[in-house]
Amino acid sequence: MATRPVLAELGAHLRLADGTRMRFESAGGVEIARRVREGAEADLLVLAADAVTALERDGHVVPGTARPLWVSPVVAAVPADAPAPAFDTVDDLRTALTSATAIAYSTGPSGTALLDLLHRLALADTLADRLVQAPPGVPAGSLLASGRADLAFQQHSELMDLPGVAVLGPLPGDTAITSLFGAAVLAATTAPARAREALALLAGDEAARRAAARGMTRA
Repeated sequence: MATRPVLAELGAHLRLADGTRMRFESAGGVEIARRVREGAEADLLVLAADAVTALERDGHVVPGTARPLWVSPVVAAVPADAPAPAFDTVDDLRTALTSATAIAYSTGPSGTALLDLLHRLALADTLADRLVQAPPGVPAGSLLASGRADLAFQQHSELMDLPGVAVLGPLPGDTAITSLFGAAVLAATTAPARAREALALLAGDEAARRAAARGMTRA
């Protein structure tokens, strides 16, 4: 879902050499991986890089086509009408976490990384009953706007345009979390040459420029 706004823009602006448009269908990463394993009819896959690798290992991706695209930072956010806490140091992060009554996180790679971070900070047990996982495909920030959480962590691109949400910024110091997204040609494609051409466009300069506008950097 972190790549959905970028892919929507690219689908509207990029064309193959023969004028063909690319059409993207976005869903939560777990759901996309399931569809691919069940034989989804598609040409390209855009997903967290480790998930692409796993699908390649299981024969769902054309060998040698997987390539990194963009690095996305995980940010923290609060309800727009709430006072913004200090968020410059690791101690600020600890205070924000322990002061929150409900902490929203995602089912994607940012959620897994956040849980690992809480263990590193020795806060996993303290905060266990305050963690609220957003359903697959649902932005964690939407739980802020609905009042179900007062602190949320997710990819910047998924939080930056949500109404009722104020982004605090990336996690400070060595607690920073980033996710690498990649792409590959699916083994199920019926047009491998055109799929490779589309993959090259995704890794190109125009795609990198639009990803940067969503807070991502080129891998």
